[in-house]
Amino acid sequence: MDISVESLETPALTKAQLAELLFAQIGLNKRESKDMIDAFFDLVSDSLVEGDDVKISGFGNFQIRTKAPRPGRNPRTGEAIPIQARRVVTFHASHKLKEQIQDEGRTFSVL
Repeated sequence: MDISVESLETPALTKAQLAELLFAQIGLNKRESKDMIDAFFDLVSDSLVEGDDVKISGFGNFQIRTKAPRPGRNPRTGEAIPIQARRVVTFHASHKLKEQIQDEGRTFSVL
């Protein structure tokens, strides 16, 4: 299945497209496909909010990192402003995914 985006944005794989792929390739009905995709992303989000890492074999790791407060500045005015401490999500691709991305002769297929 070709994935096309009819806009000026960078092409992206959406949850709706993932659900459509489950419907087309696995045979789940459209409602089950949408529910499965939503449940997967809810589980990943909930785990990250709780502070747990999410490791997907062959794909990569999502981790929560706490960034300390630091001084910053407004780029327009040069005014010094404090940047609050915050939690951010980081993603580290697996070696397998990195190899697939670097292999220029290989075409990318979804599912």
